[in-house]
Amino acid sequence: MAYETVDVRKLTGGCGAEVLGVDLNALSNSQWAEVQRAYAEFGVIFFRDQRLTPEQHIAFARRWAPIDINRFFTPVEGHPEIAEVRKEPEQKTNIGGGWHTDHSYDKAPAMGSVLLARELPEEGGDTLFANMYRAYETLSEPIKKMLTGLSALHDSSKAHYYRVKANDRDEMKFPNAEHPVVRTHPVTGKQALFVNRGFTLRIPQLKKHESDALLEMLYRHLETPEFQCRFKWQKNSVAFWDNRSTQHHAMFDYFPHRRYGHRVTICGDKPFYRAA
Repeated sequence: MAYETVDVRKLTGGCGAEVLGVDLNALSNSQWAEVQRAYAEFGVIFFRDQRLTPEQHIAFARRWAPIDINRFFTPVEGHPEIAEVRKEPEQKTNIGGGWHTDHSYDKAPAMGSVLLARELPEEGGDTLFANMYRAYETLSEPIKKMLTGLSALHDSSKAHYYRVKANDRDEMKFPNAEHPVVRTHPVTGKQALFVNRGFTLRIPQLKKHESDALLEMLYRHLETPEFQCRFKWQKNSVAFWDNRSTQHHAMFDYFPHRRYGHRVTICGDKPFYRAA
């Protein structure tokens, strides 16, 4: 079905689309409905030239669901709902490097995240996104059958332990949660692979060496280039991704330059699996 009030341009056969000709701070009812449809259809949608104030950024996110405040990121002063995505010139690692799904370690992982680019390096710093519907659909039938009924343990300490100040680690609670390896999207009803290198520790139903081998196979599979799109940021660009059906990987090819953005994360629901 064609889009009538917004210009939607699919990026690749893998996932992602740019939504052009809209102001996120002044969406008409028909535009709002079509933005919702594009989000469900493409998994990640991108907007250019969005000069949003922090209040407008938060307001757009709240139209979808309540805000999920990230406990590991530094908040923007005066706006605890907005997390700073900051890489200073002297830092030798970036935020979001490596394939992952935001907050998969929570009992109810985040629905999605809205990232607004504030400052960018002259080159580099793109973000890759991958389609977890396609990752599941392209598995062989015996593997799909094996994954049915399996769960995976996700733990925040795997990625965030050393991001927390040393003297705060004993007091910090590092959440973890167990979720189906294959989850059913609550809106589309489609099945998506739901394990990631960033936060998944193991599959409890298997022996350790079996879990390690199966997870490594799944990681390599879901990182297949044909499932992906690559977004080149510009100042005031916005990316809004669905954590229930995509993963992402922030490229770190711009050392020693600065990159800075504002991210608002939106609450989701507890993953479940329902046979098609």
